[in-house]
Amino acid sequence: MRYPPSFLDEIRTRLPVSEVVGKRVQLKKQGREWRGLSPFNPEKTPSFYVNDQKGFYHCFSSGKHGDQFDFLMEVEGLPFPEAVERLASMAGVPMPVQSREEEKRESRRKTLHEVMELATQYFEATLQGRAGAKGRGYLADRGLGPSVQGRFRIGYAPPDRFALKEALGGRGVPVEDMVEAGLLIAAEDIAIPYDRFRDRVIFPITDLRGRVVAFGGRALEKDVPAKYLNSPETPLFHKGGLLYNAFNARAAAHNGASVIAAEGYVDVIALVEAGFAGAVAPLGTALTEEQLALLWKMAPEPVLLFDGDKAGRRAAWRAMDLALPHLKPGVSLSFGLLPEGQDPDDLVRAGGREAVDAVLAQARPLADVLWAREIETASVDTPERRAALEARIGEIVKVIGDETVRKHYRAELMDRFRRLFAPSSGAGEGRRRAANDYSGSFAGKGGRRPGTGRPLAGRGASETMRRSALVRGAAAEMPRNEALLLFALINHPWLIDQCAEELCDLHLQNRELAELRRLLLDAHMEGDTEAPERLATRLEGQGLAPLVGRLSRLAVARHDWPAFSDAGRVDVELWWHQRLVLHRRGHALSKDLKEAEKRLAEEPTDMNWARFLDVQRQLAALDGTEALVEGFGAASGRPARSM
Repeated sequence: MRYPPSFLDEIRTRLPVSEVVGKRVQLKKQGREWRGLSPFNPEKTPSFYVNDQKGFYHCFSSGKHGDQFDFLMEVEGLPFPEAVERLASMAGVPMPVQSREEEKRESRRKTLHEVMELATQYFEATLQGRAGAKGRGYLADRGLGPSVQGRFRIGYAPPDRFALKEALGGRGVPVEDMVEAGLLIAAEDIAIPYDRFRDRVIFPITDLRGRVVAFGGRALEKDVPAKYLNSPETPLFHKGGLLYNAFNARAAAHNGASVIAAEGYVDVIALVEAGFAGAVAPLGTALTEEQLALLWKMAPEPVLLFDGDKAGRRAAWRAMDLALPHLKPGVSLSFGLLPEGQDPDDLVRAGGREAVDAVLAQARPLADVLWAREIETASVDTPERRAALEARIGEIVKVIGDETVRKHYRAELMDRFRRLFAPSSGAGEGRRRAANDYSGSFAGKGGRRPGTGRPLAGRGASETMRRSALVRGAAAEMPRNEALLLFALINHPWLIDQCAEELCDLHLQNRELAELRRLLLDAHMEGDTEAPERLATRLEGQGLAPLVGRLSRLAVARHDWPAFSDAGRVDVELWWHQRLVLHRRGHALSKDLKEAEKRLAEEPTDMNWARFLDVQRQLAALDGTEALVEGFGAASGRPARSM
């Protein structure tokens, strides 16, 4: 709302700048002014001055200058309306009179806020009581202990249809208020309204002032239609306009924390606990324009985290298309891809803060991701198709609203386009630079994007080549598929007896895994593979416990469950043979790729370039292979599913 100048002036008159600043900065009187250490920069000699007569502060170390409102907005990251409300309360100045309709709406919202607070307290108490054992068990499995539960005000909704309704009714809350707040389900065909959240772990959702306005409920039973259930749209809550943890993240971002957007509530909590206080998440939907604007209010270039699979890439592309029209000088997005099969919660539990730092260090700017998408989906083997790609780039750039950003995007993308199709007279350098322009951390193994096999755009091409298997040696890394095969052998040593010959012939790039294979075969020959426990004891005695631990961290239970010890024998056999087939095919194609890379580097002709792309496409098809087996998982008590 617009505030009358007289109202703002009255706050300034009643509340001197020194009184507001003095709550944050230790001030000492110096003549007509106050002096203290800068709240914006670390310093030993005071350079921060406050002058009540002139009504402003000035910081010589940072150049920042302003009045009471500016100071509160600067140090706490508050928007102007919140700063006004806070200072009006401190000064004892009543807020301007609103229209009768607005007063009614505000009064109604205040009542609903109180209802939501009572509901939050009820869910919190239920989680910590006898009825909350089931919810506490789920949270313990996710590593969310009592301190985390308290910090994020996590609760539990019991399975009874009227538990919350009766609890709040006992506190004098009318049923119509509970319905309007989204706590009860009511309709014309429902005689008695009942609780919306039942048998769910409850995650409170706050607005930008820290008030609970909605809930997200995580189901604890598998046969429930909705795994996650959010509050409906209410006078307090519009899910497309808020982010989970935005209230805390905004303050953290103001103090220098990186803003990171993940997918779910538990992901955000895991990131915050790992030290990333600026973590947020959309509320069960794809990122909206309102949420994007909120991210940009917190940081000029937030990082969006996505799964490394096809669905994750598609989500990244949707976010990119959403952002393009709104880009401004210095305002953009970065994209981070998570390891295949892991979400941020998995990543934190497996590798702690260092694992997240590694993903963030590889985050790519929007321009790189845009170029990668266009090259991945384009066919450029004829002049007409290359012309179509050029036209496509022009159409994409047109949607960028800011003229300056649009100009630089056009120049950047067309420069990449020209280098990709450099004339034959400069074929050697042109092809090399074009190939290098595909690399980047949005790529998977060997500089390929996970699930596509195509090289990607990026600025660190030469570094990617230095890191490649051709330069460093393939044995320097631990391929995930090799690790899974060895991990399965440790948990199911009977496989060694059944597949000893195949195991001997299996090509392993990683030296540690090749040595582990030798030791497993030795253990088999000496009769120590009759039981997993016996084999584990032997490996521990040989000092291999750390290596086994690394293998277990590479396996994700919900995706690689046949490799774990509790899987049924039939399922393990089927999974093992499928993995072997994919591994052998992948090894053959990897050899072909190395040869194609070598030929392209030595002789960058069109034929060698085409061969390189062909092998990439075959690897893409292999990466995307899903062996569908009827009844898979039945022996392990699981429904039919795919590999």
